[in-house]
Amino acid sequence: MSPDSQRPLRADAERNRRLIMTTADRLFAHRGATVPLNEIAREAGLGVGTVYRRFPDLQALVDALFTERFTVFLHLATTAAEHPDPAQALRTYLLSAAQLRAEDRALEVVLANASVDTDPIARMRDQLGRLVDGLASQAVTAGAVHEDFAGADVYAFLYMIGAVADRTNDVAPGAWRRYAEVLMVGFGLERSPEAHMSPMTDDQLLGSWPRPSEEPG
Repeated sequence: MSPDSQRPLRADAERNRRLIMTTADRLFAHRGATVPLNEIAREAGLGVGTVYRRFPDLQALVDALFTERFTVFLHLATTAAEHPDPAQALRTYLLSAAQLRAEDRALEVVLANASVDTDPIARMRDQLGRLVDGLASQAVTAGAVHEDFAGADVYAFLYMIGAVADRTNDVAPGAWRRYAEVLMVGFGLERSPEAHMSPMTDDQLLGSWPRPSEEPG
């Protein structure tokens, strides 16, 4: 087989891989990581064999989703660390990471089910931890945040923003940004001049109110 005839196969395989992953993301966001590969294949409109060729089991798929996400977080942290101002470096990472979390309802599911204690995922986790700790430490040294601020606060920040975003994204997209600013100011960072955002309206607040689970069909 010539190289030219092989290229469409490689592109097709990558398209299928991406389709499997985006379908899994959607299903995980609503149902957790208990969705079987057979159902992911059906929802993606692919044959079961195609899915199993790309991902031999559900754990392999979850780990691929984790790796993809942490590659992005690592890039954000590395880029933020290059900023000469420690306050801006920390703020840049907090906001960019918060936006990723706010737009990604499957992230918590992926984090909870990935093989985080095995290589190479453990190395990625530890590398991100070192970068985040560095951002926090430099901001403390510069007096940009309170002296008790630590890397663990970054993760708690993302947990809180995720909870707000998951509840409000359907009725008030972007509402999380207001609360991100409140938390960052609480950490000691200066308020951004362009960060004025209105609170949710009563209708939006009511729209974000918890609803009873649907009865099984």
